[in-house]
Amino acid sequence: MVEESEEETVALAGSVPVGSEEPPDAVYGEPKWSPLDWFRMLSKELHWSFVYGVVMMYGISQGLGGSIWRVGSDYYWKDVQQVQPSAAQVYQGVTSIPWMIKPIWGLLTDVLPVAGYRRRPYFILSGFLGVVSMLTLSLHNKLHVAFALLAMICSQAGVAIGDVTIDALGAQKSIIHPTLAPDVQSLMGLSSSIGSLIGFSISGLLVHAIGSQGVLGLLSIPAILVLSVGLLLKETVSPSYSLKQVFDKFREATITMWETFKLPQVWRPCFYIYLSIALSLNVHEGMFYWYTDTSKGLSFSEGSVGLIFAIGSIGSLLGVVLYQNILKDHPFRSLLFWSQLLLSLSGMLDLILVLRLNLKLGMPNYFFAVIDEGVSQMVNRVKFMPMLVLGCKLCPSGIEGTFFALVMSIENVGSLTSSWGGGLLLHLLRVTRTEFSNLWAAILIRNLMRLLPLLFLFLVPISDHNSTILPVEMLEQNNILETDRIPLQEMGDCVKDIPS
Repeated sequence: MVEESEEETVALAGSVPVGSEEPPDAVYGEPKWSPLDWFRMLSKELHWSFVYGVVMMYGISQGLGGSIWRVGSDYYWKDVQQVQPSAAQVYQGVTSIPWMIKPIWGLLTDVLPVAGYRRRPYFILSGFLGVVSMLTLSLHNKLHVAFALLAMICSQAGVAIGDVTIDALGAQKSIIHPTLAPDVQSLMGLSSSIGSLIGFSISGLLVHAIGSQGVLGLLSIPAILVLSVGLLLKETVSPSYSLKQVFDKFREATITMWETFKLPQVWRPCFYIYLSIALSLNVHEGMFYWYTDTSKGLSFSEGSVGLIFAIGSIGSLLGVVLYQNILKDHPFRSLLFWSQLLLSLSGMLDLILVLRLNLKLGMPNYFFAVIDEGVSQMVNRVKFMPMLVLGCKLCPSGIEGTFFALVMSIENVGSLTSSWGGGLLLHLLRVTRTEFSNLWAAILIRNLMRLLPLLFLFLVPISDHNSTILPVEMLEQNNILETDRIPLQEMGDCVKDIPS
């Protein structure tokens, strides 16, 4: 276990790190390093245990494990539980409920230390829930659909707890190192994309070799690695609190969260984040059943489906690289405008595939499906990256885990709305396990609805990624800044107010 240090050296834009002879601008200005040098710089400035936590949580648990989960759970609902695509779409939405209550996990990790630690115990809890739930799904051959759904909810609760804990650390690092905020999100995005690429590449082969239940059992391994983050993370010991102090901190955090959320520059982009996701109806299960149907669909094998998603992960990785190297200095509003427009246009590739128009262009179904998934994932990643950075910049320090969880839970409520709306759409259009004649209509409606968020783009601030959105007084009054000993008089050098 890593030995604790009493204080951590931190660097802000406009301040000189301890032991450094040159200002941070010389370090963080124009990137003059290779990807390995960039990784080493983040490990040095943010501490290696944080980088390890990001790789384990985003790369292994959510990237590798999440991609295997996606394919394995799709086949589990289709082949083991044998439910209709509309029902599977609803069940997948239900499993996202733990992500919608992320502020609860955020409050716990922010104000309720366990054995003197704010973050470590929640990584351990995350790993424990993942191991138990995945082994339950794997070892019970005739598990009732209700208990299977409960096990999947517990599994996702474990991932959500680990996610909100690493996000809290990421938001904290972004406040302490504002110039590194885009780099923190890029590290998370790259880890997730690379993990997804590997996971999707092997997921179909694993399902074919050991079945969907065996694949779900293997997901206990990423859960164990998340548990190891709790053992290795560098974290100072927090003071013990009485029950009354814990209650007071909950109340104080809730009040601070509400006061922050009432700010126009906070609730308006949050509302846009919800609309942009909720209005893009999710019809993935309809497409998946059509992909794998042997009579009226494309009859893709398990390995073929996994490879399609793997290529999609390459598109997601390219989206992160594109954002990190070209787009991260552009204003939020312009980035979200073009990414939302491209999202609607890229969805038309699904329509071309379902109508078999690609064959008239001389492009085989599988080849076109690979291109479709790659383009879709790249555009989705480019759209999501600025939302993550924006979410970090809305967080008051001291309750950064709670508030970032609130922002991301809004995104998850949008995902649930999208998933249930898509399930209802598939049901109304009578898309079933064997009937796909109206699937094209579902895709067309989805693509047209993706244009609606453009009407609400005025809710997003015009500022760029280097601006600080919250008023400076909200950053001065919290304990994270005091704990890490950031000189408050230097805060004015790096904080710029933006219009509401």
